[in-house]
Amino acid sequence: MTSHTLFAHAARTALATSLLAIGLVGAAHAQNLPGKGVRVQPLKSSLAEEAFQTLLVARALEKLGYDVQPMKDLEPATEHLAIASGDATFMATHWNLLHADFYQNSGGDAKLYRKGVYSDNAAQGYLIDRKTAERYQITHITQLKDPKLAQLFDTDGDGKADLTGCNPGWGCELAIERHLKAYQLGGSISHKQGSYAALIADTIARFKQGQPILYYTWMPYWVSAVLRPGTDVVWLEVPDTPAAAGEDTRLPNGKNYGFKVNQQHIVANKAFAEQNPAAARLFEVMQLPVADINAQNLRMGRGENKASDVARHTDGWIKAHQKTFDGWIAQALAAAK
Repeated sequence: MTSHTLFAHAARTALATSLLAIGLVGAAHAQNLPGKGVRVQPLKSSLAEEAFQTLLVARALEKLGYDVQPMKDLEPATEHLAIASGDATFMATHWNLLHADFYQNSGGDAKLYRKGVYSDNAAQGYLIDRKTAERYQITHITQLKDPKLAQLFDTDGDGKADLTGCNPGWGCELAIERHLKAYQLGGSISHKQGSYAALIADTIARFKQGQPILYYTWMPYWVSAVLRPGTDVVWLEVPDTPAAAGEDTRLPNGKNYGFKVNQQHIVANKAFAEQNPAAARLFEVMQLPVADINAQNLRMGRGENKASDVARHTDGWIKAHQKTFDGWIAQALAAAK
């Protein structure tokens, strides 16, 4: 055997030894991950646009070694109950204050874990097209008590304004109904419910045809990137009294759109959080800007709405924010020690 052959053999042996060592270290690291052997069941509502922020949490849990199952769809009230009972592990789209009753009715802090703010400045309210608002000087929703103004937004010929509203079971439909009752608007506004995605698609189509529109929406969501507040549409104020919402909803800018700005939280099963400090810390420290959710949701609204698309968007976000993502993992691992 020549010296060259001996050198090559030695190099191959050294490389194999190194790869084996790396593999053993990797295996040992996997064995030491806090989530090893722990099954996690994520939940989201029927709203497809909630998949992104839910999958981002799932990706982080997987990095910690957890066995994360495919997310399941339940409506918010049932989501909270399932997590409280231990039938599911977490949801990433708990709105506070909108889902406050769901939280308390499911056992509150005794059954559920809620620390940190996942996404801040979640706004919601009623809007109409800017052209109609300026032509008829409509600034408050109570002006639609006037039959002549209400008829501007009538799409089915019954003489009442048709409000693109909120799906039953989401929580926002209860707030809308409280507003309509408190301000005696039931006789002039019809709260249209069903599939929000289909209803808002019709609303946008009417806008593009130059017709008046009246709708409820929230942010983060893609609708406000298509119907731009201040440019295409305007927010409608509600009366200054807090009677409809049960509390003062006036914003710092002096406007009152009938809803307080909400915060979105990750809510998890309390027992799971206590038994898994790494996951609990992860849920507490993760933060996702509303603008990033809006941007991803807009891509879905433009057709990138398959599960593979959402997965690509999520992995792309992680790559673009790797330092932030790694920081979450580091804090979670530190909590497990």
